Amino acid sequence: MSKIPSKHYHRIKEHHPEFMKAVEALGKATKQEGPIEEKTAELIQLAAAASIRSEGAVHSHVRRALEAGSPTEEIYHAIILLTSIIGFPAVASAISWANDVIKGSTQEK
Repeated sequence: MSKIPSKHYHRIKEHHPEFMKAVEALGKATKQEGPIEEKTAELIQLAAAASIRSEGAVHSHVRRALEAGSPTEEIYHAIILLTSIIGFPAVASAISWANDVIKGSTQEK
């Protein structure tokens, strides 16, 4: 779990604690289920978030990927690899959302 959940995440957790406990347990279980390392798992989830055009999830998984040791180049590459699948406009949006997080990180270009 990211060390910096959003305010929205906290509001959901406050109003639906048992539901969020189950969601968090599911996330933990899926990551422990196989051999994929945390950094790669976060990049996969980042790509999925970009694919469904979820700004909040892109923010979250960029933060988590950085925490797991992904350099910004890997984050951008994970997103631009999607161009032929989700199209340039969706990729451009995801890059913008990634930049929201990267601008505040120590890995800023």
